Amino acid sequence: MNGTILIVDDDDDTAILLRDSLRKRGFDVDAVNSAQQCLEHLRTDPADVVVTDVQMTGMSGIELCQELRQRYPDLLPIVLTGQGGLETAIGAIRAGAYDFITKPVKVDALAIAVGRALEHLSLKREVKRLRTAADRDMPVDGIAGSSPAIRETVEMIRRVADSDATVLVTGESGTGKELVAKALHNLSPRRDQPFVAVNCAAMPAPLLESELFGHVRGAFTDAKRSRAGLFVQAGAGTIFLDEIGEMPIEMQVKLLRVLQERKVRPVGGDEEV
Repeated sequence: MNGTILIVDDDDDTAILLRDSLRKRGFDVDAVNSAQQCLEHLRTDPADVVVTDVQMTGMSGIELCQELRQRYPDLLPIVLTGQGGLETAIGAIRAGAYDFITKPVKVDALAIAVGRALEHLSLKREVKRLRTAADRDMPVDGIAGSSPAIRETVEMIRRVADSDATVLVTGESGTGKELVAKALHNLSPRRDQPFVAVNCAAMPAPLLESELFGHVRGAFTDAKRSRAGLFVQAGAGTIFLDEIGEMPIEMQVKLLRVLQERKVRPVGGDEEV
């Protein structure tokens, strides 16, 4: 059966006996003699299931389960408890153990428990694989098609969405650049924040600067009160600057500074926000 087992018992004879018995039943098994050796072993040789005694010198089996749960959440521990050790077994389960076997250990019962744990891991990994495949194949809102180019675009959107990086979306007019921007926003952690779109080619430079960066009262004629720009209004969301190539060069320079510094200075203002 696929999967690696690690036996942990400070009684060397018991560790070797369990190791050899499980090997005869077709399992890939190693053995160590302490919880500390177990943790050191796992740094270089991963395991799927750890079978550990509860009562050991130094770190106990329950303490080991707690440590394994923190370091290796996908690993499944099985604990070996003494007769009548129900409270100990319950404590081990609460500490992260997948199962428990009472002593004296019957190797057939242990083999069944180990096999069940490996089957559980296999099913868990298959569910994860299917979910990943489903997420990959799930259509992105507004973007339809199954051509290689569309698939590549959608895959790139999924990869970039979690990032806070500035993204340049290029394409001919009408190819759906805003759809891509919205998809990036909707798939990102910013999805509950504002999505703000502005057509940079639709406004003259002075108006565009005020629209993007805001202005303070008295910055120009008719500026009777201060106004927050679209960058500030977008907050922790996404701002989509359409037709950025049509923006006057002096505005592109100012915009570049904003993208680099992540701060804006309102028109007529002395301080960045």
